[in-house]
Amino acid sequence: MSVDPTGNDLKRYLAEDEGGPVVMLNLLRFAPDGRPSYDQYARDIGPHLKKVGARVVYIGDTSTALVAPDGFDWDAVLLVEYPSRAAFSAMVADPDYQTITHLRTEALSEAVLQATTPRR
Repeated sequence: MSVDPTGNDLKRYLAEDEGGPVVMLNLLRFAPDGRPSYDQYARDIGPHLKKVGARVVYIGDTSTALVAPDGFDWDAVLLVEYPSRAAFSAMVADPDYQTITHLRTEALSEAVLQATTPRR
């Protein structure tokens, strides 16, 4: 399972843009010994988020699952709000950001990265 979006994923993401802010839901499962790499990624991403006007809404480790199918035992959850889908796309395309993406890729064995939009 890939932990990084593909070019086609990003094209579809932008094509489905309804405008306005987007909160990216990240469900994270760490590879063995992957947490230190992700922690470094989390420390390094701050300036990249700021550059596009994004902010971390929440980051935390998961705990007891009360209702979940087998295999939904994620290690952590992260919510990041971007002012637009274009802002997220600009960040991931930025060569400076790309210098740190290996930290995330190396840290994770599985991930969900899903756009969410506020209810209107």
